Amino acid sequence: MPPSSAPAITLNQLRAFLASARLGSFSAAATELRTTQPSVSELIKRMEDHYRVPLFTRGPRRLVLTAAGEELLPYAQQATEAAEGADRALRSLTSLDGGVATFGLLRNADYYFLSELLESFHARHPKVRLRIVGLNSVEVAEAVSSGDLEAGLVVLPIDGEGLDVTPLLRDEVVYVSADPRRTAQPVTMAGLAAAKLILYDAHYGWRDPTRRQLAERAQVAGVTLSAVIEVEHVESALHIVARGAGDTIVSRAVAHSRTFPEGLHTVGFAEPLYDTIAVVRRRGTVLSPATQEITRLARRMLLAHGAARRPARDGLRT
Repeated sequence: MPPSSAPAITLNQLRAFLASARLGSFSAAATELRTTQPSVSELIKRMEDHYRVPLFTRGPRRLVLTAAGEELLPYAQQATEAAEGADRALRSLTSLDGGVATFGLLRNADYYFLSELLESFHARHPKVRLRIVGLNSVEVAEAVSSGDLEAGLVVLPIDGEGLDVTPLLRDEVVYVSADPRRTAQPVTMAGLAAAKLILYDAHYGWRDPTRRQLAERAQVAGVTLSAVIEVEHVESALHIVARGAGDTIVSRAVAHSRTFPEGLHTVGFAEPLYDTIAVVRRRGTVLSPATQEITRLARRMLLAHGAARRPARDGLRT
């Protein structure tokens, strides 16, 4: 009778077969596999009985592979190596010995010292690959919501349907001008509407979270906000403001940075305005250990940054 068409080979049988072939005896294989010699013999016998072919010639001193055993050998090696590789891959997802951390950062992350986040994480977990995407908060939230990113840092408000949002840090938004007369008093919405505004994040426009807050306030105040110049990066906007072409808005973190141009003046809003930085993740999902760890480090760095900030004073930056 031909052998049954149902598969009868298990990984345990293949491991027993490989150990027996390499070591030349069932007893030596049993010692290596931490089992008994009858157990190893039984595993091999089941394969031989199922396929009705001997895999070994039982000699007085050593097992010798038959033609069928020689045929099976490379497949047994491939199968066990593949299983071990799969085991390592899955274990890496439940440890910090491998895997990938996928995380989104807000575009101005460097102003909150988050560039150090990557160095710190890599130094602690060199086997974990990092996939860090620096985008506007709008796109980070969309990427987390769709599953393209596991988690990320955003500035609120965002469209957070289906997301868990954890606020971490609040940073005041200030008005910036090269003309000290324009920063002599806190800025009102009417004053902002009358200003020549140089705004950044041109691609996202009024979908940008900070701009959304301003647009909502303008609507309540009955005024309209518009920009005379829009650029992509805050640094570009500040350089234009420094040349006297108009005014802009930035967070305190940007205003206190080393790259903030000299000669610019800042003042807060009459009704203080804040950027709230939060971590977002998809609701109901479990983060991989790697992404959990980078989220923890990001939270710690942001909270430390907030604690280290001194009370701000408006006026000329020194």
